[in-house]
Amino acid sequence: MSRISHVDYEKASPETRAAWDSVVKNHGSVTNMKAVLLHSPTALNAVLEWYSLYEKVKPVLGGRLTILFCDAISRENACKLCSSYMRRGIVLGGDDPDDLQLSERDKAVVEYGRKLAADPNRITDDEFAKLGEYLSETEIVELTAFGAMMIVNNVFNNALRIDLDDVLADFIVDPEVAFAGSSRYRALKEEAKA
Repeated sequence: MSRISHVDYEKASPETRAAWDSVVKNHGSVTNMKAVLLHSPTALNAVLEWYSLYEKVKPVLGGRLTILFCDAISRENACKLCSSYMRRGIVLGGDDPDDLQLSERDKAVVEYGRKLAADPNRITDDEFAKLGEYLSETEIVELTAFGAMMIVNNVFNNALRIDLDDVLADFIVDPEVAFAGSSRYRALKEEAKA
């Protein structure tokens, strides 16, 4: 259960109602994450910049690889909410999330996302050079900022234990499977055993 309540539209301030209406107009609905973020329209606006960067990255990577990039970050961060959203995107995009077919370009982008989340200081020069074979410097800057915003989403959802949205019922990830490769998840499991 979420540690922070959802904003109640009927009891909200005019500023918060305006922000709510804007979310509905621009995104179609208010997700559980956004319903919590609406406690602070400033925080909401900061997190919504994810969408601006998404619009820069998607034409370069394509929708499929953009989702796979976000999925790699979310899995590494063991974010059940974001991983479930990304699984939904993968399935609705026509892929089997348990049997992805990745090109060399896909692998370079997905691995970059995983490393951004796990430890950006450990991205090797060789890994970075591989990414540079497929993307320009501007594209790498936008991809990195987009990845950082995905990490913000993961941290927010994990720290505040944001509830899964109903639309994810058929796409909920199994942490034992989805996060098995996550260094953070493995560390938490080891810590729990001790």
